[in-house]
Amino acid sequence: MEQYTSQASPELTNPDPTPKKTRRTSFWIDTLETIVMALVLFLAINAVSSRVRVENISMKPTLQPGYLLVVNKLAYKLGEPKHGDIVVFDFKGAGEEDYIKRIIGLPGDQVVVENGVVSVNGHPLTEPYIAELPRYSGSWSVPPDSYFVLGDNRNNSSDSHQWGYVSKNDIVGKAVFVYFPFDSIRSLVIPDLVQAAN
Repeated sequence: MEQYTSQASPELTNPDPTPKKTRRTSFWIDTLETIVMALVLFLAINAVSSRVRVENISMKPTLQPGYLLVVNKLAYKLGEPKHGDIVVFDFKGAGEEDYIKRIIGLPGDQVVVENGVVSVNGHPLTEPYIAELPRYSGSWSVPPDSYFVLGDNRNNSSDSHQWGYVSKNDIVGKAVFVYFPFDSIRSLVIPDLVQAAN
């Protein structure tokens, strides 16, 4: 004899109380919220940082052409540039292209290049990061709110030794991180030998 149960099937006793139309609306609301959150996050990240591609050889060997960098745009709104910082700046008269160089002289500094040695306020810098010793010479007194910048590839760089100083207002931010190529990922820290000049 077959046995039957008088209980209703679970599908009938617990029907989904949410109509299909409400579920569809909920899906679109969730999707829209996700898109809005992603957009807000994207805008927030772009407000405090930017991404820059190195286009030339002026910062070799530290930065090679094709490197992609993260630039902190708040660094100098919250603090002051230091000797050795690698900065991205909008050089007036350079067209659309931003420049990337290393800060050598701060406002009030006396920078001297002589016999292949760069000195700041009478103190020679030991610079393990440069491609070769500079083959030029000169002396510069850095004015207020300005910076003396040089490329690490000293003899193949258009920089302050040719066209003068960079205004603080023209600095976009501080280069802080190489994120491409993957085998070169690293933080861009100030060398100890340059920190001693601060």
